[in-house]
Amino acid sequence: MSNIKIAPSILSGDFANMGKTVELVKEWGADWVHVDVMDGVYVPNITFGMPMVKALRKHTDLVMDVHLMITLPEKYVGEFCDSGADMVTFHPDASKDVQGAINIVKSKGKKVGLVVNADQPFSIAEPYLDQIDMLLIMTVQAGFGGQSFIEACVDKIRLGAEAKKKYGYKYDIEVDGGVSPKNSSLVIEAGANVLVAGSAVFKAESPSQAVIDLRK
Repeated sequence: MSNIKIAPSILSGDFANMGKTVELVKEWGADWVHVDVMDGVYVPNITFGMPMVKALRKHTDLVMDVHLMITLPEKYVGEFCDSGADMVTFHPDASKDVQGAINIVKSKGKKVGLVVNADQPFSIAEPYLDQIDMLLIMTVQAGFGGQSFIEACVDKIRLGAEAKKKYGYKYDIEVDGGVSPKNSSLVIEAGANVLVAGSAVFKAESPSQAVIDLRK
C-alpha cells in the first residue's frame, strides 16, 4: 500500500450525521479522520469541540487527526487528548507556551504537530522540529473554507522535507488546503506524506476513487 496517507476533513461532511461521516471515511479507503477545531477567535469560524471528538471516537478506529485553530491551545490540548484525539496539531503563533503544549500532548502518550500557516514563514516551527510528530503546512489561510490552493506554500513543504532529511527528524509532513487530485502529485513530490482533503473527497462523484486519485 502507498505510504501516502489521506485524511479527509469532516468539515466537508454531513453535520447532521457525523457518526456516519467518519464511518464513510474508512469505507472510502482513507487513513485518518481530520477534525478542524475553530474557536471564532484565532480564526473567524466556530466548529467542533471536545464533545464532538469524544462522540466521533466511538464511530471509528482510524487515526483522529485534530487540528486546533484556537487561541491558547496549551489550555485545551490535554482535554482533546483525553477525548480521543490520536494526533493534536496547533498553531505556535496562537500559543503563549508552545513547549508546554507539546509537553502536555506527549505526556498523554499522543502525537503532536505544529502548523505553519499560509502567511507565516517556515521558521516559526523550526525550534521544535526535533520534538514533533507532524509538521502541517497550510496551503490556504487557516479558518476560511473554499479557498484556492496557494502554490507558493509548496516551498515550505520542501523546507520541511530538507530539514527532516538533513537532521534525521521523524515527523510526518501534512498538507492542508485546496488539495485535490489535480495538485496532489505536486505536494507529494515536495515531500508531503499526509494529505488533508475536504471537498475533493466529500463532494466527489466517487469519494473512494478520489482517495485513490489523491494518492497517485
